[in-house]
Amino acid sequence: MSDLQTIGVIGAGAWGTALAQMLASDGRDVMIWAYENEVVDAINTSQRNPLYLPSAELSKTIRATGDLSQLSALDTVLCVTPAQVLGAVLTDLPAAPRDLILCSKGIEAGTKRLMNDVARAASPDSEVAVLSGPTFAHEVAAGLPTAVTLACSGGRTQWDRIAPAVARPAFRPYFTDDVTGAEIGGAIKNVLAIACGLVDGLELGQNARAALIARGYAEMLRFGETLGARTETLAGMCGLGDLVLTCSSTSSRNFSLGKALGEGKPAADLMADRRTVAEGAHTAPVLAELALERGIAMPITAAVDAILSGDNPREVVKALLARPLKDEQEKRA
Repeated sequence: MSDLQTIGVIGAGAWGTALAQMLASDGRDVMIWAYENEVVDAINTSQRNPLYLPSAELSKTIRATGDLSQLSALDTVLCVTPAQVLGAVLTDLPAAPRDLILCSKGIEAGTKRLMNDVARAASPDSEVAVLSGPTFAHEVAAGLPTAVTLACSGGRTQWDRIAPAVARPAFRPYFTDDVTGAEIGGAIKNVLAIACGLVDGLELGQNARAALIARGYAEMLRFGETLGARTETLAGMCGLGDLVLTCSSTSSRNFSLGKALGEGKPAADLMADRRTVAEGAHTAPVLAELALERGIAMPITAAVDAILSGDNPREVVKALLARPLKDEQEKRA
């Protein structure tokens, strides 16, 4: 690979577009693949993505394409597709040695695989990394200070290669080789953000939201420990940092979904009407099933799954609060 790595982004939703803009902020050429022809045309002709990130004026060094093969020879590719289509998209990407940085957060329905496992199967010639952390797309696109976890399956050797390619003055990655931990933090925080939105929509108060974040973080730690994640990873940007951000703002799609559910809107209608994906809605049932299979107590996750399935939010909350009293540090609390 060259000293100045060629770089691209797969997925031109809000987050993918923001990452492309961040990467192009130093004048570097960035190629971005978009599914919609109108997004390709808008980026190339007006330096805008009005469909997904209308607030951002994009760099002229960003070039959009609808042809995945045009990204096949790039050194580094950030994959920012919805989690449930990651495998299909990567299967269509021509095989070549590359660094593949996963920026999708979730667990694949059906197979129950983490995204790095999906990517390794679909793109075996790639060396996988995971980028995750507290990141609202519009702030990254605007150049506001942001810090993330960059988890490298290839350890320090891969980090030395790709960290300079993604770091910018206002975008600061932190190293770990705990890819599993980085993925688990990003997937579970989306489910917990829905729960916090529900608290807001049900007008249960700030005390309840703070308690939910703390108990939700305990669920994240229990699940992560079972799957081999390190506690210090989940205490970092990709776990606790991301959890705090997405559980406290309607800028989070998952929080907004939960708030609407708490206000009484049917889950089916909300999911059908959303152009952008609230990944937590797809992750919750898979996560709840995995927790049940492995004997991991995750009552908040189970509650979100039940509400997404149509149960009455207030009745679910009532049942959650009626659970037996436990030791706060109990592993199966």
